[in-house]
Amino acid sequence: MTAVSLYVELKAKPGKEEEVAAFLAGAQSLVAAEPGTIAWFAVRYDKDTFAIFDAFDNEAGRGAHLSGQVAAALMAHAGELLAAAPQIRKADVLADKLPA
Repeated sequence: MTAVSLYVELKAKPGKEEEVAAFLAGAQSLVAAEPGTIAWFAVRYDKDTFAIFDAFDNEAGRGAHLSGQVAAALMAHAGELLAAAPQIRKADVLADKLPA
């Protein structure tokens, strides 16, 4: 069962909204190569508010993702693209429903 997750809220700088959207869409291929990432979603709430939600079977998977390519690229471009630092929240998963 999925045990832990991350929720990361991102607020784009004015004029950088589409660049953030493109960055997130392009990150999917990097996450696909992470065996410990069980589920990953990049979403857009409104013009400038985005989020990433991902889930892992264990802390090792979550740790590998946090030190992986997507996190590194996001932090490298955060000052250019984001109005504030990413808000990273770790959570324990109480229940899940994933494809078999």
